[in-house]
Amino acid sequence: MHEKIDKPRICFIPAASGDADSYTLQFYRHFASTNCRASDLELVRRKVNDLEDFACSQDVIYVGGGNAANMLAICRAHGFDKALNAALSAGTILTGLSAGSICWFQQGVTDFFGAELQPMNCLGFLLCSNCPHYDGEVARRPTYHQLFSNGMLDGYAADHGVGLHFINGILQHVVSSRPSASAYKVALRGETVMETPLKTGFLGVGTRESRDDDEAAVVAVFETAKSPPPADRKP
Repeated sequence: MHEKIDKPRICFIPAASGDADSYTLQFYRHFASTNCRASDLELVRRKVNDLEDFACSQDVIYVGGGNAANMLAICRAHGFDKALNAALSAGTILTGLSAGSICWFQQGVTDFFGAELQPMNCLGFLLCSNCPHYDGEVARRPTYHQLFSNGMLDGYAADHGVGLHFINGILQHVVSSRPSASAYKVALRGETVMETPLKTGFLGVGTRESRDDDEAAVVAVFETAKSPPPADRKP
């Protein structure tokens, strides 16, 4: 785990929304009341020359939601995928929701190639698949299961409001802002798709985010640790 930082630097990547000003403004409004040093990095309207140096200078890089296919194409076109990999190796925490969740995995499920959900090859920092919005869209669960017969990697599905926390590529914790939300390990065994509910910690009551009907998207947090994970922990 990372040591506590007095004023962590957190950078928002709005590429999946086409660098939408309203989305970036929402980010700054939220973090204005925190002890963080907030910044953003536009790739559609890029102004930063050395992306690797910029990425490695951040404590947290947060990728917003939107069009995952476009966002990944933009990242690769600018070489920002390599900058993210360097930042991860330097100790930066990588995180995001929806498109910013599936991007870290080898494969994800997206609806941005047309009207139907389809598989997508992502950055591959996590060597498994990811399906967000599992309880928020009727087609998500059956489509994810069907994709396993076409070669989809074993992976993790997450309901709205659920966060998946990985360290060194190993899932460590699952938390939720909704009392009934959960995450699942999903894998093909023989010809059968096995779905295993994962222990999920409810973050508590008393806020808007904790309502059971909250539609906050899945968040994945990926970081490195100085020491390797226990040998008995499996992906």
